[in-house]
Amino acid sequence: MALTGVSAAVGRVLSRDKTRKRVLNARPENSATNQILEQLEGGHISKAVSLLFPSLEPVSYWLYERLLRSCSSKSLVVQARKVVSHLVTFSPLPPIFLLNRAIETYGRIGCLNDARELFEQMPERDGGSWNALITACAKNQDHDEVFRTFSRMNRDGIRAKETSFAGVLKSCGFILDLRLLRQLHCAVVKHGYSGNLDLETSIVDVYGKCSVMSDARRVFDEMNSPSDVSWNVIVRRYVEMGLNDEAVVMFFKMLELNVRPLNHTVSSVVLACSRSLSLEVGMVIHAVAVKLKFVPDTIVSTSVFDMYVKCGRLESARRVFDQTESKDLKFWTSAISGYAMNGIARDARELFDLMPERNIISWNVMLGGYVRANEWDEALDFLTLMRKEMDDIDNVTLVWILNVCSGVSDVQMGKQAHGFIYRHGYDTNLIVANALLDMYGKCGVFGSANVLFRQMSELRDEVSWNALLTGLARVGRSEQALSFFEGMQLEAKPSKYTLATLLAGCANIPALNLGKATHGFLIRNGYDIDVVIRGAMVDMYSKCRCFDYAIQVFEEAATRDLMLWNSMIRGCYRNGRSKEVFELFMLMEDEGVKPDHVTFLGILRACLREGGHVELGFEYFSSMSTKYFILPQVEHYDCMVELYCKYGCLHQLEEFLLLMPFDPPIQMLTRICDACQTYGWQKLGAWAAKRLHQ
Repeated sequence: MALTGVSAAVGRVLSRDKTRKRVLNARPENSATNQILEQLEGGHISKAVSLLFPSLEPVSYWLYERLLRSCSSKSLVVQARKVVSHLVTFSPLPPIFLLNRAIETYGRIGCLNDARELFEQMPERDGGSWNALITACAKNQDHDEVFRTFSRMNRDGIRAKETSFAGVLKSCGFILDLRLLRQLHCAVVKHGYSGNLDLETSIVDVYGKCSVMSDARRVFDEMNSPSDVSWNVIVRRYVEMGLNDEAVVMFFKMLELNVRPLNHTVSSVVLACSRSLSLEVGMVIHAVAVKLKFVPDTIVSTSVFDMYVKCGRLESARRVFDQTESKDLKFWTSAISGYAMNGIARDARELFDLMPERNIISWNVMLGGYVRANEWDEALDFLTLMRKEMDDIDNVTLVWILNVCSGVSDVQMGKQAHGFIYRHGYDTNLIVANALLDMYGKCGVFGSANVLFRQMSELRDEVSWNALLTGLARVGRSEQALSFFEGMQLEAKPSKYTLATLLAGCANIPALNLGKATHGFLIRNGYDIDVVIRGAMVDMYSKCRCFDYAIQVFEEAATRDLMLWNSMIRGCYRNGRSKEVFELFMLMEDEGVKPDHVTFLGILRACLREGGHVELGFEYFSSMSTKYFILPQVEHYDCMVELYCKYGCLHQLEEFLLLMPFDPPIQMLTRICDACQTYGWQKLGAWAAKRLHQ
């Protein structure tokens, strides 16, 4: 029956005499009822509803209620409307409770207009009627109607029940109106519902969503015996606000009170450890999850896996993956992403090939792993496979394809991708358009880049400008980049990220004039020159052989992080001022900044530039592992080999080679051979030559 037909029937029947005595039907055992029950018990709801109309016998109210409940459970819209139509047609005056059930049913199956019209046609309503409509509106996210109905209910003098407040609070959680929330909170207390655990949990939840964690925590602390759901809410909101330490504290307090956490609570607090890279705390929570038998839960296992990946413990992450028996598609994809994000494309591909099922996200993650690892041949082979096995691609796939085109400098493949993008309407997607612009810039095809950039006039954003500017700066077109930079200022205010990228481009050319212009722009427009920008300036002036400016920028810094110190150390040895590197290192230690492998690489290269610093170089190299607990990398060993070879210290070189944990690569062996020929060190030279020819 059409909606208008139902409304008309409801209007006709419900306008009858309201004073007529209402008698609730007992449960008569007639043939129609028995037939309907048989169909319901067999799961044939549509057939059960169809049996209502052929019989002129009225059916019991309890049967209507059961039919409505069955329609609600299966979201059967047409059948629900038929049940309501039969009810108002054959019942002399339907009881209010049954009409309330009909409103609830309409709300659950998404028929909010039906629910609203039935409510308006009711000759009598009780608090349950208002609650049913408010709940229906909240479930269907018609938040304005929720507030209008709640206000109208109060004006009519109907006392709001807990379910009414629950619906209004749910809507408040969507619109995030803090003023309204405070009013509702007061009303809950005023109506005497402050001890209702569900309502108080909802209030905590909405305060958290409104970013007022102080009020959320105050309400939570006032609760008598918070439930596991309440604890889950407060922990989750702390995590969403980035208050990771508070989330962890609340989790352990929950355990102290012998409240068993939900799987979502454990997942949230593990996420907090991932964000703060708190490996030790994360391992403790993992142990708690094992003890509470949450590990088989894929929600918890996925979070623990991600935590280990982000903390750099890939072996532990793999153990978690292997020990999880039931792995869903999301877990498989997260595992592949974990390896791919860490540049371990081989292991990611191993898992990808083992996946029982895949979707477009899985394919995109694997392709992204190859791109991040700069494994272009593997990426091209994977694209061929993807084309054979996948019918559809999305905007993320296109972005990775364009990155592959940039990586292999294949502008023809990029143009083919451009054609596909245009034909399938992806050219209006800003992310894809920016990736396309970046591809043309990296391939040096600035004619096409310029045309595309102008076509994006209404679409482009700061990223678009950034892609074009860095592309021009990368190939040395500093004047054109400066012209575009001036044009950008008319359309959008450049962010610090754009300016830092432009400074990096100036350093790579090098382009001193454009770098100075960017520096001046930062000062004139009052930008906060933080350590990132300052580091980019130091790097730019150093590479442009204007080191006095670099020193000035460095000395003006209120605080200096490790990256800024490393930039300055690199600048010193690049500009022939290697002696100052050692002074900088001592100053850096005095300020409490701990060095890393990049710092020591700069120090060893300074030793190479300064004669007679062989022993000093070895002292710094040894201190990496003994004093600073930094594992030397291939680059550090290579610097030491070059240092020994350059100054003819081949006896020390022989001893040093015995300490190396890997076989010398070809470049290192070639350098050793040349040094042995220069200094007449035959035994070591013969050994190196033999290794070269193996």
